[in-house]
Amino acid sequence: MGWLARAVRVPGRERRIVVQAAKATLAATGAWLLATLVLKLPQPFLAPYAAIFLVEATVYRSLRGWIQQVGSVATGVLLAAVAGQLIPSQAVALAVVVFVGLLAGNWRRFGDSGVWVGVTGMLLVSYGTARDPVLMGDRLLETALGAAIGVAVNTLIFPPLYGERLATAADRLATALADLLESLSDLVRRDEPGNLDGLLSQAQDTRSQVVAAEEAVGLTREGRKLNLRRGRPKDGTHHERPLRTLIALWPSVAQLIAAVRTTAVRREQHPFEYPWPDARNSLADLVHLLAGAVQAVAVAGEPVDLEECRALLEKLEERLVTAEEDGVPARLGLGTMTFPARLLVEKIENR
Repeated sequence: MGWLARAVRVPGRERRIVVQAAKATLAATGAWLLATLVLKLPQPFLAPYAAIFLVEATVYRSLRGWIQQVGSVATGVLLAAVAGQLIPSQAVALAVVVFVGLLAGNWRRFGDSGVWVGVTGMLLVSYGTARDPVLMGDRLLETALGAAIGVAVNTLIFPPLYGERLATAADRLATALADLLESLSDLVRRDEPGNLDGLLSQAQDTRSQVVAAEEAVGLTREGRKLNLRRGRPKDGTHHERPLRTLIALWPSVAQLIAAVRTTAVRREQHPFEYPWPDARNSLADLVHLLAGAVQAVAVAGEPVDLEECRALLEKLEERLVTAEEDGVPARLGLGTMTFPARLLVEKIENR
């Protein structure tokens, strides 16, 4: 009951599931009534079956699925007709149709509907209709009819959009990146590098958020294709750019983590050495400020102040050139850590 209450109160995943279930029910019922009462087709079980499966997650998938499903069913019908004419034994014909149909169904053009080649052929042979052209034509007609009704319902009645996923994904990814940068800032300040394993575990969790964000962007963009509701606030257009910026920040963050690990674990070895404390404090301050900037990026239209970041970056880069007393190994170590920080600043500036 709580789940249903959320579906009524809040736009989101729960409401979308309820709407899609209602649309699939309407499509299946409409396909059955049209096939039985109007077209008078005998046992039109494929019509509602096809209608349900064509109420897809996006309008684009429904239209693509309609073409694939009709093509796979037509192939199954043709396969059953050939087997029915050439193979006297029903059992042998069934085996041949299933085997060849499943192989043919793996053709990439059929997509997820490829299984229908073997299933359609199996049903026609097992019901004994493989030698009856009229009944076979009825099966093809009812499948095309059901699929068309499913596509029409999904396209015309509340076609699904996924804009709210972008806002949620942007908030979660920004929080994960900011927390990771804060942890990295605390680690860099220490004379003795702390829990590097914990930092790597946190980085892996952040990477998972990046993958989830990429999937959200892909699904939302696909959801807008051929969608009659595109252009509305819920289509997520204004959240897409901030989220894509956050996704683009991840390689530089990962590079910064790798640089800190390299200099930390090799501090007694050349050519990279852990930088001096005052240099690390400046870098830690920069990373801390970048964490706040990342949080601001997630809010569409929110200005991001990078003045302090630029000042600290200039200070670090000047030290790389002028502070000869640091020694070459320490300057190399600082350089490997400063470069990805500069990339982060530039990507946020150019978002």
